[in-house]
Amino acid sequence: MLSDIEIAQGCQMRPITEVAAAAGLDADDLELYGKYKAKLSADVWTKVKDKENGKLVLVTAINPTPAGEGKTTTSVGLGQALCKQGKNAIIALREPSLGPVFGIKGGAAGGGYAQVVPMEDINLHFTGDMHAITAANNLLCAMLDNHMQQGNLLNIDPRRIVFTRVMDMNDRALRNITIGLGGKVNGVPREDHFMITVASEVMAILCLAADLDDLKKRFGDILVAYSYTGKPIYARDLHAEGAMTALMKDAIKPNLIQTLEGTPCLMHGGPFANIAHGCNSVQATKLALKLGDIAITEAGFGADLGAEKFMDIKCRKAGLAPDCIVLVATVRALKYNGGVAKADLNQPNMDALKHGICNLDAHLDNMKKFGVPVVVAVNAFPTDTDEEMDFIREHCAERGVRVALSEVFAKGGEGGQALADEVLAVLDESKADFHMLYEDSLPLEDKIRKIAKEIYGALGVTIAPAAKKELANITEMGYGNLPVCVAKTQYSLSDDASLLGRPTEFVVNVRTARLAAGAGFVVVETGSIMTMPGLPKVPAAEKIDVDSNGKITGLF
Repeated sequence: MLSDIEIAQGCQMRPITEVAAAAGLDADDLELYGKYKAKLSADVWTKVKDKENGKLVLVTAINPTPAGEGKTTTSVGLGQALCKQGKNAIIALREPSLGPVFGIKGGAAGGGYAQVVPMEDINLHFTGDMHAITAANNLLCAMLDNHMQQGNLLNIDPRRIVFTRVMDMNDRALRNITIGLGGKVNGVPREDHFMITVASEVMAILCLAADLDDLKKRFGDILVAYSYTGKPIYARDLHAEGAMTALMKDAIKPNLIQTLEGTPCLMHGGPFANIAHGCNSVQATKLALKLGDIAITEAGFGADLGAEKFMDIKCRKAGLAPDCIVLVATVRALKYNGGVAKADLNQPNMDALKHGICNLDAHLDNMKKFGVPVVVAVNAFPTDTDEEMDFIREHCAERGVRVALSEVFAKGGEGGQALADEVLAVLDESKADFHMLYEDSLPLEDKIRKIAKEIYGALGVTIAPAAKKELANITEMGYGNLPVCVAKTQYSLSDDASLLGRPTEFVVNVRTARLAAGAGFVVVETGSIMTMPGLPKVPAAEKIDVDSNGKITGLF
């Protein structure tokens, strides 16, 4: 059987100008990055803004296994399947981070015959957006440290700096560090931290900004530190927003690529959903809605993370409303949530499946709270048995939920016809009554409790004293009406990765809270979640290589 990268390398890609033409764009709308990828010029929005919006389909999932279970693959395959039926479908996805590519999960370009291409470029540097985000973020940090070194006119307290450096790589050694050796040469000594780039506020701002002017304003609003008297210090106080925006002037433009079958895909922004808000850029999603009759987008990890943040953060900020939710499940993931070890997921186990399907039920119940109709997509694996598949179908039927087998990994768009039919039926027959989980006016602590109780199923929430103090401070500063972005493990509905299925009788433990004023939300960290991941014992990087002709191997 061919690997993902072998399938991608064997694809005959269409020139990106042809893909753009299929989406109603011409050569003047593109800024080419080679023959097969391009950025869309800033004028495209002006060209399409008065068009009627298409339908918006959100692809999310149950809680995954550590290897991931095919949400991007399903998004790509569904887009291909709809196009095979003559529908004008546009896909909007996140960009991969180098952390997972070289770590344990691998890339984020889909899989099998439901991939976006050029796969190697997408997973390795792409059009440079991640590097621009990293540079803009770290420029602000450099200007902050330089300000303290050069006299500290803003009276910044080095013990209360809240904005940290980033790097788009899993590197646990940089989580907590000491910088500056003092003196005239080496800078002010202080404790610092690194986050992975995709968890940064700069990334979140890119994904939520409406345009270049909005991007610059949001950069200026970034809270970086407090003074010795407790006064908040923003990036605009350091006059950093202009230079940061200059670094991001190209990164803010959405990227256009294609699937293996030539379906247009806008890929832009890449925040993780376990430690950030997990959605591609608002610009890309809005363009997809204008360019296509159906826009397919995804939200990261399980619906308890990505989908909740899509609804309560992205839709709230951008005025979006999904018409249909596709909830991806796999036999493997349900058995994992039923207690089967990762190494044994390929073995039939009806008892584990029956025990683990409560995880699917939890996500179905949660999505109902947002008033959007759901279709369950069972992403097929070769080891799935008929008995296992029939059980899932019967279970969904009992709940009155549409369900379809998705074979897009093995068959591409042809394997997504059943799923496409169910999605089209929902779009034709059902009307979403979309609403968010909470109102802006709800106090921050109550927002956290509402998410924990209604989405995670927790009994309640404990908030560490330092986090409680910071939440009160954020409210006093006038930011209490912002939504909350919860950083939590993706492997469980709880904040404990070992609690699988549909855990009960647990409490969510909030360790920290910080204001992301530029992005427009408050981040709280729960359990043992880290904003800088580490590499596994045997990282994927060990298998990646390139030959003398530049051909990459081992990327998947």
